[in-house]
Amino acid sequence: MKLQWQQLASKFNGLSQRERVLVACASLVLVIFSCFMLLEPMLLDYQQRAQHLRDVQHSNQMASQSIAVYQEGLALDPDADYKQRLASVEKQLMFVDAELSQQMVDMIPADYMPTVLAQLLSKVKGLKLLGFNSLAPQALLGEDDNTKLNLYSHGIKLTLEGDYFSFLNFVQAVEAMPDKLYWKRLDYQVDKHPQASIELELYTLSINKDFISVAKHN
Repeated sequence: MKLQWQQLASKFNGLSQRERVLVACASLVLVIFSCFMLLEPMLLDYQQRAQHLRDVQHSNQMASQSIAVYQEGLALDPDADYKQRLASVEKQLMFVDAELSQQMVDMIPADYMPTVLAQLLSKVKGLKLLGFNSLAPQALLGEDDNTKLNLYSHGIKLTLEGDYFSFLNFVQAVEAMPDKLYWKRLDYQVDKHPQASIELELYTLSINKDFISVAKHN
């Protein structure tokens, strides 16, 4: 393997300046394409889950509005039929809440995400953590929605330094986690081959609006 690397290095050094630039550009395009192909399925899964959770939350909102209508009817004219329908709607609302809670089971709690990422980084050699910042929670259903619950996207931005294969090992470690963690943005720039500067945004979902505390990873 060492001999092969020496042969490749010798061939590379034998290239003209223009040819070296072309080889470096082609290598960078290959690295970016590999990262995109690896992360694309996870981004699609994130979008599908977010859409499903929005649909569930919409059902929750509709059920809440139905309860309000039936409660107004009871106030005007208490009737057994209204009470029966109200009980039915409340049962449906409980079912929707239970389904929403079930969807959150396999997701990493927002306040635990810094600890999980710190543990992963400690196991992956070749990567240096330069920055670790929490991002403002984003309401997926809108802040003005008159609902009992909302769904928030909690993000952390990691600034890393390392080679491509070390970063690939980190990506594979995150992907292999039993809990769900979503990828939002990746900025991979080669500073001095093979070292690269990497900015990565990771997200989890929660019904809790509180910020992620980056101090928890210490």
